[in-house]
Amino acid sequence: MVKSIMIVGLGGFIGTVARFLISRYFQVNVTSVFPWSTFIVNIVGCLLIGLIYGISEKGDFLNPEIRLFLTVGICGGFTTFSTFSNDSFLLIRELEWMRFALYTSLSIFIGLMAVYVGRFIIKLI
Repeated sequence: MVKSIMIVGLGGFIGTVARFLISRYFQVNVTSVFPWSTFIVNIVGCLLIGLIYGISEKGDFLNPEIRLFLTVGICGGFTTFSTFSNDSFLLIRELEWMRFALYTSLSIFIGLMAVYVGRFIIKLI
């Protein structure tokens, strides 16, 4: 159990730092009410988790520890439902109804599609 906690913790550290760097890039370089950094991070994370699970379902390419490191660790630390929820709340608070509707619906729909595309890509290989 301690080994699993360390594996997830290391992956979470890597994912969290990557999310921070991407968020910082968008804060510095993109002026928009739309929360692009969280949107991009969550969609990329969905694609990655689709690719990872697609690879693990295709054969014996990933042992359980590597899959735990990549999915729960890196992808779990990289993506963020709490930030998505807070960004949605801020859009509502600012009465940005169209941006709120666009952000939440696209995040969910494109996120699901990204997981599907990741798994589909692996099935083609």
